[in-house]
Amino acid sequence: MATASSWPHARTGLPMRRTRRRMETNDGLNGTAPDTEKDGSQRRCILTGESAPRSGLIRLALGPDGQVAADWSERLPGRGAWISADRSLFASVAAKGRLRGALARAFKANNFSLPDDLEMRIVRGLEQRLLNRLGLEKRAGTLILGGDRVREALAKGKIFAVLHAGDARPDGTDRLDGMARAVGESLGEDIPHQRLAIGREALSAALGRDNVVHMGLTDAGAAARVLADAVRLAGFVGEETTNDAADSATMVALNAAERH
Repeated sequence: MATASSWPHARTGLPMRRTRRRMETNDGLNGTAPDTEKDGSQRRCILTGESAPRSGLIRLALGPDGQVAADWSERLPGRGAWISADRSLFASVAAKGRLRGALARAFKANNFSLPDDLEMRIVRGLEQRLLNRLGLEKRAGTLILGGDRVREALAKGKIFAVLHAGDARPDGTDRLDGMARAVGESLGEDIPHQRLAIGREALSAALGRDNVVHMGLTDAGAAARVLADAVRLAGFVGEETTNDAADSATMVALNAAERH
């Protein structure tokens, strides 16, 4: 596995600090960036009773037909119910027959329909949300594709997060992750690296490129938004996040201000 020490040129080949700049962000997809004041507010999970930042929760609401559905915009009218992005918890509560009761208390209503496949609908919704976000960042020019381009941008200190397809080979991810750690140490910060819970086939179809395996985000706000969606998906499909990505989603924008 690559380590920071195996990338000596990452230290000497890039400036220790970058010119401070305000980078353009893309807040057009389902609200603002996850590190804004709005997303910094706490919500209570109806399954655990514990409060957490809304960026790590999923809002459920009633549609016009009275059916329970995930509210990805977090703006549907009426009462909402927030649940942790934890699939095993969701399945356990549903299996014990406690989900309907928890929702009824949150909605203050009993006349609603609970789809049998709500769990899979949430998974598909989280996947599509992440793919949509990646597509938006690609169109804005803040997402670069390909291992060579990511390494080049890393060496210049221009990467705020490194992403890999879920089925990427370990040797390729290890090399890039090692370089990200070394460059991060040179800048005095952490550069998150995250294996997504989505494979290269789906990524390639969504981004309009063949064999999308490695990606890099060149904007702090974009990195924070994508990481928040990636961690939420990983949490619900039961995959571990890497490099403390959940915390990095809120810290990456703060680190950006120190690059000057």
